Amino acid sequence: MESFSLILAIVVVTALAFDFTNGFHDTANAMATTISTGALKPKVAVAMSAVLNLVGAFLSVEVANTISKGLVDETGIRPEVIFAALVGAILWNLLTWLVGLPSSSSHALMGGLIGAAVASAGIGAVNGDVLVTKVLLPAVAAPIVAGVAAMLATRMTYSLGRKADGRAAAKGYRAGQIASAGLVSLAHGTNDAQKTMGIITLALIAGGALAPDSDPPVWVILSAGLAIALGTYLGGWRIIRTMGKGLTDLQPQQGFAAQTSAATVILASSHLGFSLSTTHSVSGAVMGAGLGRKGGVVRWSTATRMFVAWGLTLPAAALVAALAEWVCRAGDWGTALVAVFLVASSYAIWRISRREVVDHTNVVDAQEPASAEPAGAAEPAGVVTTAMAAVSPPPAGVTEDLTATVPAPAAADPKAPSATTV
Repeated sequence: MESFSLILAIVVVTALAFDFTNGFHDTANAMATTISTGALKPKVAVAMSAVLNLVGAFLSVEVANTISKGLVDETGIRPEVIFAALVGAILWNLLTWLVGLPSSSSHALMGGLIGAAVASAGIGAVNGDVLVTKVLLPAVAAPIVAGVAAMLATRMTYSLGRKADGRAAAKGYRAGQIASAGLVSLAHGTNDAQKTMGIITLALIAGGALAPDSDPPVWVILSAGLAIALGTYLGGWRIIRTMGKGLTDLQPQQGFAAQTSAATVILASSHLGFSLSTTHSVSGAVMGAGLGRKGGVVRWSTATRMFVAWGLTLPAAALVAALAEWVCRAGDWGTALVAVFLVASSYAIWRISRREVVDHTNVVDAQEPASAEPAGAAEPAGVVTTAMAAVSPPPAGVTEDLTATVPAPAAADPKAPSATTV
């Protein structure tokens, strides 16, 4: 075993910085719907999510092993390559956070790792079968499966709740939302925290500090869990606003259905070792819940921007990581130059974000209160039903009152207006 070198220490710190950005970037996945419907206050929501993310980090290492042992060939991968991969992932996370788009931190990391590995060792350094079966296919399937499940769950929830007492149903849905949000947070910890564990473990193996095929050490699990929990607590308020109200307007029934569906998909993928995007799963579930409610709409302009960001995540992070790896080849000064660029770019993005501050005090601004529609109320009529009611003749036996008061022509004295009854 070699000693813990300076470059290895830099890689570990940078990986934890990525984990931190992952936390505040993905807080919206667990808590956006809970905050937007008023089930929990913003600061309480992110605090609960942070604790459960930390707990989830200790529940499994399957996803970590997928990254550290499966995605790229460990042989020939230097710590500098992993550092370059993290640079690409962090910058993409920060850029999408700045514009409030819920892109995938997981795919940013995957793209960075692929781009840096290909730039360093060629296309053969990437295990194509693992990339397709455990990264790309879940990326496409997750939002579809979660969306369909949430749409069906929303329809079922409204159907079962039609005859429920309003107050009792409201309390029930609030409790259900809190429980399902906690489940999403726990699932996020079991999936996303592990990605940083995997990348640190890969760096330790590449640097000779761990034997090949090793599982993540306990200190790696703990540090990754703490980093993502801290980022989660600070809250990615910009993305929470987009996810909570930017895609669709959610009622408590829909929020409960969306979160439960997304958590089920995420936990199942973590058990199977799939490097799933929690953002894709939750976004798909939110859109499915929006479509599952009669009269509900999905704002496709926002959804289209989000889909474009999803498509760009892998190649954009890969390109930045490949350029960073090319600079790092120059030696220590090249690595130092990339590190300075990362810090300067991150600071610049933060400064730009201060021009329009979004935090827990205004994340739900201009939103209707959750009580606008009681949780136990009947589902509103759909667009077609409303249109038909507007043009249908009145029921038999109902006479139409044709008496109306309309203004008469202007009188000679404008101070003495009169009315004519017809």
